[in-house]
Amino acid sequence: MMQGVRNRLGEAIFARVAGPDGPQHRERIHGSEGERWFEPGSPIHVVHGDASMFVGGLRAVLLQTLHPAAMKAVSDHSGYRGDMWGRLARTSHYLAVTTFGTAEDAQRSVDVVRSIHRRVTGTMPDGSAYAASDPHLLMWVHVAEVDSFLHAFTVYGAATLTQDERDTYVAQVGEVAARLGVVDPPRTEAELDERMAAFRPELRGTQEAREAVRYLLLKPPLPLAARAPYAVLCAAAVGLMPLSPPLLLRLPRPPVTERTVVRVLGSVATGTIRWAMSPPAALEEPQAV
Repeated sequence: MMQGVRNRLGEAIFARVAGPDGPQHRERIHGSEGERWFEPGSPIHVVHGDASMFVGGLRAVLLQTLHPAAMKAVSDHSGYRGDMWGRLARTSHYLAVTTFGTAEDAQRSVDVVRSIHRRVTGTMPDGSAYAASDPHLLMWVHVAEVDSFLHAFTVYGAATLTQDERDTYVAQVGEVAARLGVVDPPRTEAELDERMAAFRPELRGTQEAREAVRYLLLKPPLPLAARAPYAVLCAAAVGLMPLSPPLLLRLPRPPVTERTVVRVLGSVATGTIRWAMSPPAALEEPQAV
């Protein structure tokens, strides 16, 4: 019985994140022979293969909405209102291919995204132009993701990284970012912190950002049974946000005691996801993280 519950939960989660073609993509990514960009077991494999990425991904999206140009590009060109899970599947596929896939497939995926970015252009309300291929905008999207993935792994990951491994992780994701068009991405955690701080004066809680966040947090196209775990993951993501972004997005900031409860629940939720998506011969019960 427990195995059946586990299989159904794992299949449901994988289907939502990876999309209808997820099984075929997974087989190609992990089963194809060829040189990879990163060695098995390296920090990028450890972080991107962990269930904490669910929390990190939500935090990254929340942060990214705070840059007006990035949010305007999403609002003008994205299908987040009607195809949020499709976008999630495409992002998940991109991360999986560039992390675990062959070098040939990884480069092809980067080339496709660069081609899409070249077509995403528009005008800000003040008349200035924006472009998704702008290296400055690409830098913001990159550092928001890396900072979020690393923070989420630190709190909810199944393992720990030494400082050298954390710096290696930042450098490894920087290699992918450079291929995508990011100029001089951070190579250490200290450099990552500096880049994040440099963006703070540019961040705003626009109406478009608040609308996107409400859609993400309050209107997930999920079955009723999945909404409670999703709400826990959302609360965990908000709990990992820096102090000012929740205020800009008008998100509730729970008191310390409630944040402690959220972290406990977040650990249970990510542990359950890790258990549900692990191979059948692995753990028989969910592990506490």
